[in-house]
Amino acid sequence: MRVALHQLTVRGDKLENLRRVLAEIDRVDADLHVFPEYLMGVGERGVTREFVHGNSEPLSGDFVGSVVDKSRERGTAVVFSAFLREGEGVYNAAILANRGRVEAVYRKIHLFDAFGYRESNIFKPGESLAVARLGEFTVGLAVCFDLRFPELFRAMALRGADLFTVPSAWYKGPYKVEQWRALTAARAHENTAYLVAVDQAGQFFAGHSTVVTPIGHRLVELGEADRTIQVDLDYGEVEEARRAVPVLELLKKELYAGWYGA
Repeated sequence: MRVALHQLTVRGDKLENLRRVLAEIDRVDADLHVFPEYLMGVGERGVTREFVHGNSEPLSGDFVGSVVDKSRERGTAVVFSAFLREGEGVYNAAILANRGRVEAVYRKIHLFDAFGYRESNIFKPGESLAVARLGEFTVGLAVCFDLRFPELFRAMALRGADLFTVPSAWYKGPYKVEQWRALTAARAHENTAYLVAVDQAGQFFAGHSTVVTPIGHRLVELGEADRTIQVDLDYGEVEEARRAVPVLELLKKELYAGWYGA
């Protein structure tokens, strides 16, 4: 599977951001395109409740619909993020579209209430996993701060996920890149799965989008600037890693009664 990582600086104009996303999908030939978190926009003061709720849309809205339509037009799959309005609430969502169909919607479970931020003042938390088949792979969706919760990734792995996609807006700060590297590598290798984490660039966010293999090798890591790169993922590496390090087989699930849906 050829995966395109689109590390972007997202602006405050939602329509401009959408046009750039569609242009990137047109410009790059890939089986799967992955974009960052907060793709609908980031305001001058960052990601605020007023900005998010003013730009939010339902799943049937123009932003999501345009990306889904583009996936049909190009015959490709896209993982992208949206401020997803449902009823009176807004979710920080990651969406998997494949050839004109919405295959999975993940509403971010672990909201970023850390380092002085309070994402729970903006979004409602999700309550369920999102795993979907895509070619040879089974894709599990997560978003940014979820990387700090290994149980989420283990739960997806136990439901068949062998490729994690993580749209992110990882804020800059002391040791934040070191944390990003440690967490992305751990979530991949402890589940013997590929992990594709695509971060925002720009004023607020760290960049360093990455692909980690099932054996824990960092295949690529981008810098801080806007950049798109294509990477080929080989399902044989999942099979090889799971033969060499059969952690999912060796789990003592009977000792973790009730954990991960075991």
